[in-house]
Amino acid sequence: MLTLGISGHFDLLPALHRAYMHDAAACLVADGELVAAVEEERFNRIKKTNRFPTGAIRACLDVVGARPSDVDAVGYYFNRDMVELGLRTFQLTAPATPVRTGADLIRDRLRADFDWAPDHLVFTEHHEAHAWSSFARSGMSDALVVVADGRGEHVSTTVYLAGGGGLRELRSYPVRKSLGLFYQDAIGHVGYGFGDEYKVMGLAPYGDPARYRDVFGSLFTLLPDGDYDLTASMPDMNPVAAAFLDFPARRTGSPVTQEHRDFAAGLQETLEVIALHVLTHWARATGAQRLCFTGGVAHNSSLNGLILRSGLFEEVFVHPSSHDAGAAEGAAIIAARDLGTPHTRVEPLRSASLGPSLGTDVERELLAWQGIVDVERPADVVAATAELLASGAVVGWARGRSEFGPRSLGNRSILADARPVENRDRINAMVKKREGFRPFAPAVPAEAAATYFDLTATSANHAFMSFVVHVHEDRRAELGAVTHVDGTARVQVVSRDANPDFHRLITAFGDLTGTPVLLNTSFNNNAEPIVQSVDDALTCFLTTDIDVLVVADFLVRRRTFAVDDLVPAFRPDTRLRRDWRPGEDVPAEIYLDHSHGPSAPLSPALFDLLNAVDGKSTLAELGEVTDEVRDGVLDLWQRRLITLRP
Repeated sequence: MLTLGISGHFDLLPALHRAYMHDAAACLVADGELVAAVEEERFNRIKKTNRFPTGAIRACLDVVGARPSDVDAVGYYFNRDMVELGLRTFQLTAPATPVRTGADLIRDRLRADFDWAPDHLVFTEHHEAHAWSSFARSGMSDALVVVADGRGEHVSTTVYLAGGGGLRELRSYPVRKSLGLFYQDAIGHVGYGFGDEYKVMGLAPYGDPARYRDVFGSLFTLLPDGDYDLTASMPDMNPVAAAFLDFPARRTGSPVTQEHRDFAAGLQETLEVIALHVLTHWARATGAQRLCFTGGVAHNSSLNGLILRSGLFEEVFVHPSSHDAGAAEGAAIIAARDLGTPHTRVEPLRSASLGPSLGTDVERELLAWQGIVDVERPADVVAATAELLASGAVVGWARGRSEFGPRSLGNRSILADARPVENRDRINAMVKKREGFRPFAPAVPAEAAATYFDLTATSANHAFMSFVVHVHEDRRAELGAVTHVDGTARVQVVSRDANPDFHRLITAFGDLTGTPVLLNTSFNNNAEPIVQSVDDALTCFLTTDIDVLVVADFLVRRRTFAVDDLVPAFRPDTRLRRDWRPGEDVPAEIYLDHSHGPSAPLSPALFDLLNAVDGKSTLAELGEVTDEVRDGVLDLWQRRLITLRP
């Protein structure tokens, strides 16, 4: 049986708020096995996109060589009532819009994009979809399954007992007790917004939680039986804002002060205290020795590390796509059950490399950039890359099938020597253009992991960067680029079976340097999702200071090239705007037409040049290219507002 699970929305509004139906993805499950999974952001290049996952569906079908008509059922990651309520709310505010059901809209999209409308379409409970995605890949025969996120339909945390081929709900916590929304509401105080929770988690170790412990303590009450209350200020008001009215809230881009660091530390501690309270009760009440933890809160790897160290469970599993993209997989599993095929597989997930590969035309795609890059095919690209890394190079590495989830795990990665502490600042400056406090992760072969890291007595799959663990004290100086300020690291343990080439690369680097650990961070700059294609990898390479690019079996180095000879083009969502108001000099603007899409002002000369873009003519052919215009074009390319190609 082949079932398709999807997340995302129906593209009714191009600027639908990014927090609504986010993390669009597609997953294919064949006879219980997850055979393909990828997020739509990898194709439309919009982080955490909520648009309908057409590209992801097509990619999953291509991976397994299936036609749409081969799919027996489609599962959607929210229930029908939630979908219909959202649609009705929209229809009431837009009376000219035809009244359509969610099922109609999904079938319409599939019919338009694939000339196919499934006979069997299943809407699922959101938290049940999360729970199945985690338990099904845990390798556990029974477990406590805890889903914690912003919200499902009407709940924010749900506790299940899994076993015997099914899930039994033990308790759910209402949205007013949402740990995910509490954390999200709070991070605005330190200058962050939707999707930035992981940044605040990285800031927390620089602070002292004691400074604001009493204030945060006033915002929650721990109750018996694993219950708790979050103290609301006034209806529809941010509960954290009332308690921190006198706090000097940081604005985006302004300096981070010690007050902000201490706030982050207090917030992280609060999450951990409440989450451990819930988990402790249910571990004792059920006697469960194994835990599957999932939902967006389960991407808080610092919390996950604390769960390991707590000793509450003998084994813990965190799905590499615990956010809403992973719920698409659970929807596919539930769709199969709806057709009479309940999930029975218990094999653990070995690899998150579930997306599409780079394809069969890599060399042709690279040669299209001839004159801009030099392309070499060494006899052994893994050995050659190990030597480059050992000599100090920062390498963009794109090989094999892309990873499902927010972590680059050795197939779409930026790699460097994990030893020199200056590599952290160097990569932040050359590629990420991000805050210096954010840590990088180490990747280590399974055979050497215990030498460098305290993986605790609790069994866990450390392949997916899901847990922050302690670096052994006598190894922290050796791993200067990946050891966080508190002596921890979000480690990736690489097995030979799961990723043989990446394992061989780290091992070869260790043979050359004596330290078999690489710095591994996601292959993207700060304006885009992780790269997916050859073109994405080349674009990121050429708009950063990465030293060398590895694509499949090829080494790529940049040449000096003339920007004037490149062809500019617009993304599908790129828009130009120039307003006119009498007596005012109103600057023109370029922007991406989606919720919170970036924008940039344009000089008159740059606006005129871009207004002439036809996707065929080079910059030089479009008009006069001054230094100012040239610099402006390069900046827009780096910010992914336009594309440039030979």
